[in-house]
Amino acid sequence: MANRKADDICPRPGRVDLGSTTPHAPPIVPTSVWECHDTEQSEALLNGAAAGYVYQRDGHPNADTLAAKCCELHRAERTVITSSGMAALAAAVLSLVKSGETIVASRRLYGRSLLLLGTETERLGIETRLVDSNDVAEVRGAAEQARMIVVETISNPTLRVAPLVELAEIAKETGALLLVDNTFATPALCRPLEWGAHLVMESISKSMNGHSDVMLGSLSGSEDLWGRVPQVVAAWGLASGPFDCWLAERGLATLAVRVERASANAQQVAELLTHHPAVERVDYPGLADHPDRAATEQLLSAGGSMVTFHLAGGLQAANRFIAAVREQIPFCPSLGETGTTISHPESTSHRGLTGEERAALGIDGGTLRLSVGIEQAATICELLQTALDARP
Repeated sequence: MANRKADDICPRPGRVDLGSTTPHAPPIVPTSVWECHDTEQSEALLNGAAAGYVYQRDGHPNADTLAAKCCELHRAERTVITSSGMAALAAAVLSLVKSGETIVASRRLYGRSLLLLGTETERLGIETRLVDSNDVAEVRGAAEQARMIVVETISNPTLRVAPLVELAEIAKETGALLLVDNTFATPALCRPLEWGAHLVMESISKSMNGHSDVMLGSLSGSEDLWGRVPQVVAAWGLASGPFDCWLAERGLATLAVRVERASANAQQVAELLTHHPAVERVDYPGLADHPDRAATEQLLSAGGSMVTFHLAGGLQAANRFIAAVREQIPFCPSLGETGTTISHPESTSHRGLTGEERAALGIDGGTLRLSVGIEQAATICELLQTALDARP
């Protein structure tokens, strides 16, 4: 074998010897497939009788280490890491809701979530009833015979705080499963499972990771609900990739300090905006006049990093504002990174809704959503003040 040519050498992967010490930073394991000793081992691995890996779509070490961290953060028994937040929602629905069953969903959900729970689930024979998730009586009436109730801890983009304790009681009364999208809050501010939810999902792409460089989601819950979840994630191709998982685990290291700083900044930003004559309304859970103040104080340790405000003058005013701050506060249809960004729900996250549907949610052309970052609060406030003062 001494005369092997490149044709023989290159196709074979090298072997990595980690030696007698442990790497302090977790390694990335990018392989798509693992070698099995024999058919007996592969069978045991694939049917779950043995621990280990065969194919990346069915599981890999980086997903497992990230899932373990998410389980700890949410105090969950099981977590699956998915390719996006939408994939986490899809995994929950496909695993636990059957054709002919009903979902009760907040009409304030993220626009794509409403799309999935509308047109897409309708094609599968699943009915979705939209409700005001802050109207406990309406939810209770709609939840009779429902299989699942879906809400956001903090709604996108009007930042209503769901009454999770009351919703959990309704779920218990009706036998429905309560699924909470906790993306805006993160487990740094709220752990919905502790308030009676059965399932919690996150778009890890946002604040959980915090650096706008991954696309991932997570679904967490109890062991007794988990029977079909791994199968659905693998069969529908909802699985995650190793590098994104590795980056997200790295981002989680600073989650608590990022959320704490961004929330403190957001409180100052909201108070500034409240007093400016160009602003018609400010939505922020940390404000004393927020309609869900009681739920905020009960469920959240802070108001969060998102601030939504509504400019007089509609779309023209919003475009002028975006242009005035764009060099320092980028217009980005996402959220949760270290720097402050701005989004326009009417043209991005909720563009799929009709004008009437957006109006019912309190969204119009002048609605802007700030994802407040970890810069100095004074700097953010100065930029906003200058842009607002420059209005015609």
